[in-house]
Amino acid sequence: MKSGELSFVKTLRSPVQSGPRLPGQVVGSVPAPPSPASAKMATNGATRLSLPFLLRATTLLLSLLLSCSHALSPPAFTKVPVDQTGVSGGVVSFVCQAEGDPKPRVSWSKKGKKVNSQRIETIEFDEGAGAVLRIQPLRAPRDENIYECVAENSEGEITVNARLTIIREDLLPPGFPNIDMGPQLKVVERTRTATMLCAASGNPDPEITWYKDFLPIDPSASNGRIKQLRSGALQIENSEETDQGKYECVASNVEGVRYSSPANLYVRELREVRRVPPRFSIPPTSQEIMPGGSVNITCVAVGSPMPYVKWMLNSEDLTPEDEMPVGRNVLELSSVRESANYTCVAMSSLGIIEAGAQITVKSFPKPPGTPVVTETTATSVTITWDSGNPDPVSYYIIQYRAKSPDSKYETVDSITTTRYSIGGLYPNTEYEVRVSAINTIGQGPPSEPVETRTGEQAPASPPRNVNAQILPQNTMMVTWEEPEEPNGQIKGYRVYYTMDASQPINLWQIHNVQDSVITTIRSLTPHETYTIKVLAFTSVGDGPFSPPIQVKVVQGVPGQPSKFQVGAVSDTSIELTWEPAHDKEAIRRYELRYRESSVGNQMKKTFDPTKSYVVESLRPNTEYYFSLAAISDKGIGAFTNEILQKTLQAKPSAPPQEIKCSSTSSTSLLVSWRPPPLRSQNGDLTGYRVLYQVVSPSEGAGGDPKPTEEPMVPPTVEQVLLQRLGKWTQYHITVSAATEVGSGPESEPIICRTDEDVPGAPPRRVEVEVLNSTAIKVMWRSLTPGKQNGQIRGYQVHYVRVENGESRGLPLIKDVMLADAQEMVIGGLKPDTTYSITVAAYTTKGDGARSKPKLVVTKGA
Repeated sequence: MKSGELSFVKTLRSPVQSGPRLPGQVVGSVPAPPSPASAKMATNGATRLSLPFLLRATTLLLSLLLSCSHALSPPAFTKVPVDQTGVSGGVVSFVCQAEGDPKPRVSWSKKGKKVNSQRIETIEFDEGAGAVLRIQPLRAPRDENIYECVAENSEGEITVNARLTIIREDLLPPGFPNIDMGPQLKVVERTRTATMLCAASGNPDPEITWYKDFLPIDPSASNGRIKQLRSGALQIENSEETDQGKYECVASNVEGVRYSSPANLYVRELREVRRVPPRFSIPPTSQEIMPGGSVNITCVAVGSPMPYVKWMLNSEDLTPEDEMPVGRNVLELSSVRESANYTCVAMSSLGIIEAGAQITVKSFPKPPGTPVVTETTATSVTITWDSGNPDPVSYYIIQYRAKSPDSKYETVDSITTTRYSIGGLYPNTEYEVRVSAINTIGQGPPSEPVETRTGEQAPASPPRNVNAQILPQNTMMVTWEEPEEPNGQIKGYRVYYTMDASQPINLWQIHNVQDSVITTIRSLTPHETYTIKVLAFTSVGDGPFSPPIQVKVVQGVPGQPSKFQVGAVSDTSIELTWEPAHDKEAIRRYELRYRESSVGNQMKKTFDPTKSYVVESLRPNTEYYFSLAAISDKGIGAFTNEILQKTLQAKPSAPPQEIKCSSTSSTSLLVSWRPPPLRSQNGDLTGYRVLYQVVSPSEGAGGDPKPTEEPMVPPTVEQVLLQRLGKWTQYHITVSAATEVGSGPESEPIICRTDEDVPGAPPRRVEVEVLNSTAIKVMWRSLTPGKQNGQIRGYQVHYVRVENGESRGLPLIKDVMLADAQEMVIGGLKPDTTYSITVAAYTTKGDGARSKPKLVVTKGA
C-alpha cells in the first residue's frame, strides 16, 4: 500500500472509532503515526489516489449517509387520557403524550376551543410532546365536559377525548376514595433517602399514583432509584436536586379520584452547599383568550439557592419587591382586553434568567358575507360566501331550514371551504340558509340568510281518496284529492280505466284532466265493472298510480267502499273498517268475502249498514284475504281490492305427537316426540316443556303432585335426556309445546322405568344360629323397595374360617336363587371353629353390598 493511501484511510476512520459500527465499516486498530520519512512520502504521494482506495472511501460515505436517513411519521399517542370522576372543589389531571417525526405538539381544548380559565392550567413536558391538563378547584356543572387532546405535526393530526364528571361532597358514593394520610413537608440531604407518605381508603381499594410539580411520576423511568411502596408511599433513594419540588398523591378507583394536599420536598447539600444557577422547570406558555377573559400563567424556577420569581410587563414590575415568591409564581390576569407579552424573571445570587409568554386577545369571528346560491336541484342547493374575516378562521358552520313556522335549523359542521352543496332537501321547497365562522375562541354570529327554492320533481305520492260514482246515461264521475308529496306545481291528472284489469297499463283508456280534481267519463259499457287508477304529473314527469278502485256501470248501485282497512286484531278475530263511497247512497246491506290464505275456500257474510265489522272464529296465526261490497235495492256494487291480514299467535291447541320413552341407564330416560299438527301450532313454536314425576306404587299412575320440569327444550330439538333419576323407578312423563303466548295442552302421560342396577344396600337383620358342631342357620330380611334397584333374583351367603382375627383361605359361597328366600342352612363345617358370615342380594346386574360380618363358633365334637 502506498503511504498516501494509508494516511487518507486513517483520517476517515478516526472520527468513528468509538461509535457504533457502520454497515460495511472496517473496524481495527489505527496504524502508528508515520515516521518523518514516511510522512514526507505521504506528502509527496498525497495526490496519487488508487482505485481500491476510492472504492473504499465511497462505500464508507454511502454507509454514513444511509445511517443518517429516516422516515417521517404522523403522531401516535403513547399516553392516552382516561375519563375521570372528581369531587367538587377538588383536583383532576388529564395526561396526554404522543410521539412522531417530527416531534408532535400536544395541546388541550374543549368543544374545539383551547381551554382558558383561572382554574384550568396546561403543563407541557417532553418538549411539548406531552401535556397535563389540570383543573383546580373543580366547579360543577361548569367544568363537566368532554376535553380533547390534540397531537399534530407536519405529517398529520390526531385527537383523543376524555370526559370529566364532578360529584358534590355530600353526594359521593360510599366507595369514593379518601386520603387518610397525605404527604408532609420534608427536607432531605442530597444522596439520602426521602420517603413521602400516603395512605388511602375506598371500595374497591384505590390505586395510588404520584405527581411532582403537577406532572405524573413514572418510577419505572428512574432505574430503580424511585419506588412506590406497597403502602402507597413514594421512596426516593440517592436524592438529587432535581427531586426537589411539590408532591401530591392521588387515590383513584372506579368511583372517582381524589388528590392529597400538596407537600414540598427540599433537597439540601450533604456537606458543602452546591451552588446551581437558576433554571426554569416550568416555563410560561403563550395563550389565546377572548376579550374580557381571564387566564393564569404559571412560571416555576429551581436552583441552589432557590431563585426568586417575579413577573414583568415591558419594564413594569407586576410583582411587588416585598412579596416576591421563591420558586413558583402564578400571574392571574382578568378582564384582559389587549394582547401583551409578559416576562417571567428568576433571580438568585448566581444569575438572572427570563422567559416570555404572549397573551393574544382574540375575539369571535365576524359574520361571513351573505351566501350566494350558485346551483339548485330538486334535492340540493350549492352556495358560496365571502369569509368576512381578515384573520384566518378554523372552519364554517352552515344552518338551513325549510321556511315554515315550526321548522328548526339543521346544521352542517366542520366546513373548511367557502363553497358547499347541501343535499337531502325536499323538492319544490323554499329554504333559508345562513353561515357562521369558527375560530379558536368560538363561533361568531351568523351571516344574513339567503332564501332559495329547490327544483321540481315528479310527484312522489299518488292522488288520495279516489272515488267513482255512476251517473245516468252510462257516465261515471271520478273524484280525488291532491297528492301528499306533489314535489312541484301539479300540471294535471291522468285517469286510467279499463274493463280488464289484467291488461298492461298501456292498453288502458286514458282521460286527461287539468286544473281540477273531478271529472266525468262518458260512453261506458252498461253492467260492466271498470277498474280505475289516477296519477298526477308536474312539468318534470308523472307520479305513481293510486291504488285501483272498481265501479259497476248500473244506475243506483252503490260505489266501492273507500278506506277499507284493518282495525283491531286478536288471535281469533280481525276488525275491518271503511267509509261509504258516497254519503247519500241507499245502502241496504254489505257483503264481506274472505278466505284463508291464497287457496282457501271463500266464505261470505252479509250484515246491515255500518262502518266496521269484526270477523270472529278465525284460526290463530293465519293469513286471511278480505274484500267488501255495498248492496242497494238496485244490486251489489263493486268489491274492494283484497286486503291481507294475519291473526295473532296463540297457545298451541294440541300437544306434541308420538311421545316415546326408552331407558338409557339405571338413572336416565330418553324422551322423544313429534311437533303438534301444523294447524294446531297456532304460531311459531318457541320450545317444548317436559314434566316428569315418580309413580307411587300405591297410587298407580298418580304420584307426587309437584312434578319436575326440565329446562325449556329448543323448538328444533325433539328429544331430551332425563338424568339423575332414581334406579329401577317408574316415571310419569308429559310433553307440551309453547309459542310466545304460552304453553299448550300436555300430552297423554306415558309411564317409563329406568334400568336395573345392583342392589343399593345389603339384606337387613342378618342373624346366625349354630345348629351343631358342623352346621349353622343364616337368617335375614329382604331389602327395602327403594334399595332393591331392580328385581331381586336371589341371595349369596359368604362364609370363611377365622383364626386369630384373620381369615384363613378363600371365602365359600352358597347361592339361593329365590327372590323371597330369607334363610339358609350351611353344613360341612369344622367343629369348634370360628366363621365369618356375610349376606348379599343380587339382580340381573350383579350382587350388591354385603352385610356386616357375623362371627360364630361351631360346637365342639
